Amino acid sequence: MSTRPTPWFAVAVVVAAGIVAALQVGKAAIALPLLRAELGLDLQQAGWVMSIFAVLGMIAGIPAGSAVTRFGDRQGLVAGLLAIAMGSTAGALATGFAVLLAARLFEGLGYLLVVVAAPAVLQRVAASSDRDRVFAIWSTFMPAGMAMALVTGAMLDGWRGFWFANSAFALAAALLVARAVAPRERDAAAASLRAVAADAGRTIAAGGPLLLAVAFSTYALQWFAVFSFLPILLIERMGVTVQVAGILTAIPVAANMIGNLGAGTLLGRGMPRWSLIAGAAVVMGLSGFGIFAAAAPAPVVFLLCILFSGAGGLLPGTVFASIPLLAPRPQLVPVAVGLVIHGNNLGQLVGPVAIGAIVDAAGWAAASVPVALAAAICAMAAVALAQVFRERARAG
Repeated sequence: MSTRPTPWFAVAVVVAAGIVAALQVGKAAIALPLLRAELGLDLQQAGWVMSIFAVLGMIAGIPAGSAVTRFGDRQGLVAGLLAIAMGSTAGALATGFAVLLAARLFEGLGYLLVVVAAPAVLQRVAASSDRDRVFAIWSTFMPAGMAMALVTGAMLDGWRGFWFANSAFALAAALLVARAVAPRERDAAAASLRAVAADAGRTIAAGGPLLLAVAFSTYALQWFAVFSFLPILLIERMGVTVQVAGILTAIPVAANMIGNLGAGTLLGRGMPRWSLIAGAAVVMGLSGFGIFAAAAPAPVVFLLCILFSGAGGLLPGTVFASIPLLAPRPQLVPVAVGLVIHGNNLGQLVGPVAIGAIVDAAGWAAASVPVALAAAICAMAAVALAQVFRERARAG
């Protein structure tokens, strides 16, 4: 454990790198109508532009963690940012679906490396007394990046300039990381690939990281199910334009950061980690039910979305802060993060697809069923985590 003071500038740089990565998720969501109009994408192709990140995360989450363990966390973070820069530049120059999808593949690989390597860097450089607060701050990267993309993208007159700007952001972040973050000692980097594979199996078998992945998967299923369709819901119920819907959606997305930061405060005051995960699951399940099932007036739905996202933000902050505690050993934190990211992307992929199919078949009210079911599974995972933490405490 680090006994030196936390290098807060380095922490800020790593969080900024995460925000740049999250921009790549949000930019496609808000620019999709422009992409379809200019490149002639059909709905299936548009779906691939959106879902390629989730597919990559499901396939390569754990391998990315193993690669970061083998080659170094700072190297993984810089490589991810450079991949985002190359992909975003190539995407800005795309004239058809094939080139755009290949560019999104590079962006997705870069995103995956960033979100796996960054927690490993933070776990290594943060003082142990600051670690919960540092991971709570880190967990704001996704809502911050999504909100920035929604607000900025809603005001776009075209999408190519935004892609070039994202490339510049990623290059700047890579330079800052290279200067601000000290490299890791290379003791773990010499491990064989067979040993890394064994470590991945050991991480899964440990139980705690797998339960965190289940909790994060159900959270992502609910969160992306709601916010993938919130602009459409607002347009249908409030009669607003696409631009206004994007800005309104950014408000509850940004509210997620309040919960993220609140998790750090509550953990610092001794709140049990499992109870924060369970509480977030219950509030998300109840408010999600109200969003879809209650046929409430649009302002009430909007307020419920803010509650849903704000309370739900307790979960990512708690999960990321718990990964270093439940990884079998410190060198395996990237592998444990990869497992959690795998769960996140599974929920991110399944949630919108399942909700879309259910709404098409039975209307908005039916969407409350999978949201409530996911909340219940998340709460059960939290209860199981309570037992894991008790066993860890007894083991000393």
